[in-house]
Amino acid sequence: MRKLASGLVGALLLASATGSATAADKASLILNWYLGGLHTPFYLGVANGCYARENVELTIEEGRGSVRAVQVVGAKGATFGMSDAGSLMIGVSRGTPLKAVMSLLNTSGFAIISLEKVGIRTAKDLEGKKLAVSPGDALTQLFPAVVRANGLDASRIELVFMDPPAKVPATLEGRTDALLGGIDDQFFLIEAQGHKAAGLRFADLGVNTVGMTIHAHEDTIRDRPDLVRRFVEGTVCAWEAAKADPDAAVAAALAVKPDLDRESTKKQLLVDLDLLDSPATRGKGIGYAAAEDWERTKELLVQYRDLKTDRPAMSFVTNDFLPR
Repeated sequence: MRKLASGLVGALLLASATGSATAADKASLILNWYLGGLHTPFYLGVANGCYARENVELTIEEGRGSVRAVQVVGAKGATFGMSDAGSLMIGVSRGTPLKAVMSLLNTSGFAIISLEKVGIRTAKDLEGKKLAVSPGDALTQLFPAVVRANGLDASRIELVFMDPPAKVPATLEGRTDALLGGIDDQFFLIEAQGHKAAGLRFADLGVNTVGMTIHAHEDTIRDRPDLVRRFVEGTVCAWEAAKADPDAAVAAALAVKPDLDRESTKKQLLVDLDLLDSPATRGKGIGYAAAEDWERTKELLVQYRDLKTDRPAMSFVTNDFLPR
């Protein structure tokens, strides 16, 4: 009987140990927007086991803007969030306790987008043109930096204010000559209508800011650093897999949202893969934050987006959780 009891206890202990070793930690990620090409690597990481191998059971929620993702993670409504660096830094400066754990897109996707036939090939071509913009958004706030960096006459560029969804139709119908938008977004909305699009990236016009970041609550970083590290490892794995096989990333997203346009989603992803690095991060690995990129971003935000802070730029981000 003693041997039997001992065996049963041993079996229970073994089962308990095995169960705790295999139980994955649940984590959630809120995106910056509706599912598109930019987000497909995360779905690939779930489908191909990148997160599972790190013992992370990840759920992904579509977003409604970077500001909302900052708010949700700040309220602990999601474990991780996806926001542009500007929204993150402004949110943190106003008291939201977050920090970026990955500097994902280190080249800005902000762009001036037009129909190719309009002939906007350089910044100087904007003079004498009408530009569709949305009041208060990051693109409109940073556009004066483009004007200044390229020595343009602002009085010769007419800004036509409208809601974001109206910018593409206005440009297609010729009511405006160009719009401020995303090189991985509105560019392809125009091409999906059968037109050839052209784009001038802010980054190529002397106004580069850090793009998308992945952030977490300060409490999560302090109390669950191992989870953060494993999530970051899984995310690096997912993006590396998407670089190697973009079609697989798109297929993983289509499995979740079948009404996505396969071709357009892939084109978006290929653009975003090209935005992963800046000159300062090239060769440093996915997610690396370069001090000069973050310092430049902070300076532009202070000057053009009303960022009020005396914090060092690198206090908003950490490289501590990246793979060694």
